[in-house]
Amino acid sequence: MQDIQAITGTVVWLAFAIGAAFGFVGGRTRFCTMGAVSDVVLMGEWGRMRMWMLAIATAVAGSAALQFAGLFDASKTIYTGNRLAWLSHVAGGAAFGVGMTLASGCGARTLIRLGGGNLKSVVVFAFFAISALMTMRGLFAVGRVRLLDTAAITLPHGQDIPAFLAAAGLAPDTALALAAGTVAIVLFAAALHRREAWCTDILLGGFATGALVVAGWYVTGHLGHLAEHPDTLEEAFLATNSNRAESLTFVAPLAHALDLLMAWSDASRVVTFGIASALGVVAGAALHAATSRSFRIESFHGAGDLARHIAGAVLMGFGGVTALGCTIGQGISGLSTLALGSVLTTASIILGACASLKLQYRAARRTG
Repeated sequence: MQDIQAITGTVVWLAFAIGAAFGFVGGRTRFCTMGAVSDVVLMGEWGRMRMWMLAIATAVAGSAALQFAGLFDASKTIYTGNRLAWLSHVAGGAAFGVGMTLASGCGARTLIRLGGGNLKSVVVFAFFAISALMTMRGLFAVGRVRLLDTAAITLPHGQDIPAFLAAAGLAPDTALALAAGTVAIVLFAAALHRREAWCTDILLGGFATGALVVAGWYVTGHLGHLAEHPDTLEEAFLATNSNRAESLTFVAPLAHALDLLMAWSDASRVVTFGIASALGVVAGAALHAATSRSFRIESFHGAGDLARHIAGAVLMGFGGVTALGCTIGQGISGLSTLALGSVLTTASIILGACASLKLQYRAARRTG
């Protein structure tokens, strides 16, 4: 009989290691999705955007390879179901995009900055997590369920691109190879076609981040997967909050981490893949800050700065839960499954961030 406790512990510790690697690499390469968008919009600089595209391409190719090897099933994730809640993806993504420009970064960047000594990130983390909890099962959940989640399309198959191709008559393996191969090749070409993309930071940040997402799928989708749990006699994904295969995402795990801290004595609250990976990001970022001597305490410049960060954190918590993910959870992990919902969310995050950045730039010019 399988040792459930040992497997669960393995999943959790590997999650921490994956998160730590992500935090260290993110600190080293300045991997930041909000920074990528702002660099393009405000300066016409594509370096960090190429890094993001490279991460997506690597994750798509790696996830497809895992599926061909029988080590991961993308249909057993939260991203590829047959119910496409399009309005939730669009509205939630846009809210998240606006929020991350106000809060100086997304959930992942908040954790990395926290590890580097930024006290702003402590406040952002707290309000982000509270807002996410309220959107999952609190006050904000009422509006989300009644007004947004009801606008959905129910498909006769999964919402991932390979499922559409298979429904059109292609063999499942052929559909996956065609879809993943096309997307990966296009993104690799877009990211690497210019010479300036071939620098250490862009290559390291892109390839490593994408590979860590693939590692997450392997850990939860294979190592932590039980076809039949001995207690429930049902399929199970150990040490996950969704009881499905999970990879890197930084919205719900922050809410679950806060929930765990507030109810530590409750035996039903345990450290999961998402919580451990989030803690790992902080640890990895702190290690990088210490070894590079970049650790420094930073705080708010004034009341206006504080208010903007709180508003951004609340928007990210609401938007991330509503859209089922963030710039990492949907923008890399979700996209690696080739799900349409992930495409909608990522596009909406980018559009929301672009609009917010342009408005902030115009406001700064008027007041400056």
